Amino acid sequence: MVAIVEAAARKTKPGSSRRYALLMAVHDSEYVLKRYGGYLHVFVAAFGDDAGEEWDMYRAIDGELPSREDLGCYDGFVISGSPHDAYGDDQWILRLCGLVRELHAMRKRVLGVCFGHQLICRALGGRVGKARAGGWDVGVREVAIVAGDADDAKASCRFLDVMRQRHQLPRRAKITEVHQDEVWEVPEGAEVLASSDKTGVEMFRVGEHVLGIQGHPEYTKDILLSLVDRLLTAGSITGSFAEAVKRQLETTAPDREFWLRLCKSFLKADDEDHVCL
Repeated sequence: MVAIVEAAARKTKPGSSRRYALLMAVHDSEYVLKRYGGYLHVFVAAFGDDAGEEWDMYRAIDGELPSREDLGCYDGFVISGSPHDAYGDDQWILRLCGLVRELHAMRKRVLGVCFGHQLICRALGGRVGKARAGGWDVGVREVAIVAGDADDAKASCRFLDVMRQRHQLPRRAKITEVHQDEVWEVPEGAEVLASSDKTGVEMFRVGEHVLGIQGHPEYTKDILLSLVDRLLTAGSITGSFAEAVKRQLETTAPDREFWLRLCKSFLKADDEDHVCL
């Protein structure tokens, strides 16, 4: 069974086969707390499994990060989405950028989702900003998977190669989107893995150990609908925009199983028993 703990209850469990850290860049919404018990449970339900894993959560948005001494204890790190701008200069954002650079130097696996995707890009020398197409991208969007051929040594990547060999890497896939910022330019040496008609960098990787995804593989339909209502109440989107998103969701669903498989395959790529669950 997956063990999930917050900072106050965090203890090393020698029996755990793998250990992950969720770096939260957002506070739990009232809806997610009531329905799921918090975003920690949402992420673990999406990316975890029942193989004796342990997931710790650090509230990065409140300045909480793992100590340097603890970094080596983790097999992977996940950076969540956020209502904040990844190009902002809040102290917690700058500290999180510093941690990403440290993890990159250690060749630790780091998965960034939405804000996390953009923050990784910034931390490693890329450029991020407001979406050049303008406005919010909310709903389900189809992206083109542009990962290179497995026969290309430069493009070869274990977790993608295994998925490709098992015919689990489609040319196109739908994903849930909620963002108004984007990656403008990936870091030097990075490879763009997916793009869409609105966003040029929907997914990128750096080596075998860093993966950024602009969309939200972890989101369920009800979480997205709750976010649409919150954006409408805040005046961030118009009523007609919100209704259009809700109408789309009546007939269109993301390829969530594919995205969860991809994320798990990335996080567990060093474990033959977990690749491509």
